[in-house]
Amino acid sequence: MQFIGYRRCSTCRSILDLLRQKNVAVNVRDLKQDPPTADEIRAWHEASGLDIGRFYNTSGLSYRNGNIKERRASLTLDEQYALLGSDPMLVKRPILVDGETVLVGADVRRFAEAADAPKRRVVTPGKSAGK
Repeated sequence: MQFIGYRRCSTCRSILDLLRQKNVAVNVRDLKQDPPTADEIRAWHEASGLDIGRFYNTSGLSYRNGNIKERRASLTLDEQYALLGSDPMLVKRPILVDGETVLVGADVRRFAEAADAPKRRVVTPGKSAGK
């Protein structure tokens, strides 16, 4: 299971803490350090069944300063994937990917709150899995 978030995002940190408390195994990916590609966003979007609008971080500065709300109306899906892939701060977070299951934003929190998994480790790149 992959948790895609941003280390400076308080929502991501609180959800990741909740997953750790519940001993849910996730590999953590910081979207600022390892941004998703347009192809990854396409795959996540298609697997999720969600409207593409759910993948935008509408409260972020990149979204507001770039007038994305107005621009999106005239963009094709491919152009939106490219746009999201061009600026990781446009991407809604966190995203949880488990095989063909993709959860975005508040859906990840609901999953974490309902999780009752056996003991597992959370692995964060650059840190020992035993800590």
